[in-house]
Amino acid sequence: MAIDKIFAINDVLVRDEIVEIPFSCDLKKCKGACCTLDSEFGAPIRKEEVEEIEKVLPIVKNYLMQKNIDEIESREFYEIKDGEILINSINNKDCVFSYWENGIARCAIERAYFDGKIDYRKPISCHLFPIRVSDFGGDVLRYEKFSECAPALEKGKEENITIAEFCKDSLIRLYGEQWYNKLMNYTGK
Repeated sequence: MAIDKIFAINDVLVRDEIVEIPFSCDLKKCKGACCTLDSEFGAPIRKEEVEEIEKVLPIVKNYLMQKNIDEIESREFYEIKDGEILINSINNKDCVFSYWENGIARCAIERAYFDGKIDYRKPISCHLFPIRVSDFGGDVLRYEKFSECAPALEKGKEENITIAEFCKDSLIRLYGEQWYNKLMNYTGK
């Protein structure tokens, strides 16, 4: 069994799986599973993102089904569990911000963003997926494996694209372009 290596880019620790594992979402096959995983809660969000989402919520609601709106209005869109802020889910499955389009779960926040209605794209943890950020006195990036993402591994191999390349926009959003360039230089890409 191989042990993952960890390297540092500035103050961020990165597990080598981020730069080695091929990955490219295949929504036609996974159907947006990351928005509908069986779980009491959805994605983690940062404190400052709660305020961002609260600002755009009236617009985002226009993209949601009534059951999602009812859930948000009755329970809020997030909950704090063990000190972590997590997006609520409906029936321990669908993220409260998910909607369905042609049989694929999608993000209403991101839809409003791409429609030019809001400036906030979506929670960084969702944008980074399948990368998860753990805090061990600083950020540690790791690959969160889900069987539902098997098609993304296949598509990543076909396209010759790694998790780091697939998550370029979100990594730049979080750490900046210079950081991302250092990451890619580290890997020789």
